[in-house]
Amino acid sequence: MLSRLIGFVRERIFAHYFGNSDAADAFKAALKIPNLLQNLFGDQALSASFIPVYTRLWERDGDDESAKRVAWAVGSLLALAMAVLVLAGVLATPLLIDLIAPGFAGAKRELAIRLVRVLFPGIGLLVLASWCLGILNSHRKMFLPYVAPVLWNAAMIGVLVGFGARTDLDRLAVLLAWGAVLGSLLQLGVQLPGALRLAGRYRAGLGMRSAHVRTVLRNFLPSVTARGVNQVAAYVDQIIASFLPAGAVAALSYVQTLYILPVSVFGMANANAELPEMSTEADGTAEGARLGRERLVAGLRRVAAFVIPSVVAFIALGDSIVALIFQTGRFGRDDVRYVWVVLAASAVGLLAATLGRLYASVFWARHDTRTPLRFALVRVALGAGLGWVLAFHAPRWLGLSAGIGLAGLTLAASVAGWVEQRLLQHAAARHLGKVGLPLDFALRCWGAAIGAALPAFALKLVLPALHPALAGSLVCAVFGAGYLGLALLLRVDEAIAPLVSLRRRLTR
Repeated sequence: MLSRLIGFVRERIFAHYFGNSDAADAFKAALKIPNLLQNLFGDQALSASFIPVYTRLWERDGDDESAKRVAWAVGSLLALAMAVLVLAGVLATPLLIDLIAPGFAGAKRELAIRLVRVLFPGIGLLVLASWCLGILNSHRKMFLPYVAPVLWNAAMIGVLVGFGARTDLDRLAVLLAWGAVLGSLLQLGVQLPGALRLAGRYRAGLGMRSAHVRTVLRNFLPSVTARGVNQVAAYVDQIIASFLPAGAVAALSYVQTLYILPVSVFGMANANAELPEMSTEADGTAEGARLGRERLVAGLRRVAAFVIPSVVAFIALGDSIVALIFQTGRFGRDDVRYVWVVLAASAVGLLAATLGRLYASVFWARHDTRTPLRFALVRVALGAGLGWVLAFHAPRWLGLSAGIGLAGLTLAASVAGWVEQRLLQHAAARHLGKVGLPLDFALRCWGAAIGAALPAFALKLVLPALHPALAGSLVCAVFGAGYLGLALLLRVDEAIAPLVSLRRRLTR
C-alpha cells in the first residue's frame, strides 16, 4: 500500500508537469520497453520458479546448505542474463521503439529512444532486486521488499519537484529517466544486506549440475514465457494506442496506475504471501488438497472483500478518483473524463485479474508453470482480436470519437481476463476439488459496495465547485466509510479484519 500510494503521488506530479503531452507519451512508452526485463525476469516469474524450490529445501527438507547453493546459482545466472540483455537492449533501442510504438515519429521518436537508453541499466538493477525479494519472501520477510519501491518513486519525485518548474519537457523527461536509475539502485541497495545475510557466503558457479537448480530453470522458462505473453498483451495495447489520437498512450498509463493498485495490494500481495505456504502443503495427499482448498478459498474471500468495492468505485466514482490523483497543471477536466471512461472499461475485468493471481499460485506451488502459460495465451489472443475491433471499428459503427477506442481496447482486455480466470479456476479444481468464491459472500460484497456508492455518487454531483482534490477526498471518504459500515452489517468479516487487527495492536 505504501509503495502504491507514493506511486500515486509520483503520477500526480508527473501529470502536473507533463499532462497528455508528446513528452508524456514518449516517457511512458520508453518506460514500458525496459520494464519488459523486469516483468519477464522479475517478481512473478522468479517467485513462481524459485520460491517453491528454495522454501521446500530450507523449511520442509531442512537442507539449508542446498538452499543457499540454489540461491547463489540463481542469482549468478540472473546477473549474467541481465548484463547481456541490458547491453543488447541499449544497442537495439531504435528497433524496439519501432516495434512498441510504431506510431511515433520525428522528435517524439528520438526522445523515446534517448529515454530508453538511459532507463535500461536501471531496470536491470530492479531485476536483481527481485532475487533479493525471492529470498526474503521465502523466509517470510515481506515488508522490506515490498516497501523498497518507495525509494524508486521518491527519487523520481525529487527530480520532478526539483527541476519541473524550470526545465522544458524534453529535458525534464531525460532527467526523470536518470532519477529512475538512481531509484533502482536504492531499491536494490536497501534489500541486498538482508538477502545476503540469509543466503550466506557467496557460492561460486552457475550450479547447472544441481537437480534443484535445473528444476528452477525448468520452471523458470515457462514462467518467463507466461510473463512474456502478458507483456505481449500490454504491448499490443500500447501499439494500438499509439495509432489513436494524441494522449492515448499517456492516458492508458494513467489508467494502469489506478488499476494496478487493487491488483497489487490485494491480488498479488495475497498470492505472494500464500505461495510459500502452498508450496509446503502441496504434497499430493488428500490432506494437502484439503488444506490447499481452504487456503485458496480464504484468499479469494480476502481479495474479493476489497476488490469488489474497487470495481464499483472505479465505475461509479472514477471521475472523482481520477481528479483527486491527476487533475492539476496541464491535466484538465477533459482529461479526467477521458481517463475515467477508459478506467471504467478496465474495471470490468478487475476482479478476474486479482482472483487469477491466487489461482495461478496453485500451479506454481506444484511446479506447474505451463498451465497458467496456456491460459495466458488464450487471454492474449482473445484480447488482441477483440481489442482491435473495439478500438478501431466499434467507435465508427457507434458514431463516437476515435479517442473512445481506448476504452474499447481496455474493455476487450477485461473480457479476455474473465475467460482466463474461469479456465484457471476449472483447472485448479482438478488438484483441490471444487473451488471458487462463495456466491453468498460475493453478493454481500456487491451489496455493500453498491449501497456505499449511492450516497458517494450523490455527493459528487453537488461538489463540482470544490477543488478536485478536496471533492475527491470527500467522495472517497464517504464511500469508504459507507462500505465498512455496510460490510459490518452484512458480516463481510474480511473487509473489517484489518481494522480489528490494528485496534488490537494499538490497545496492547
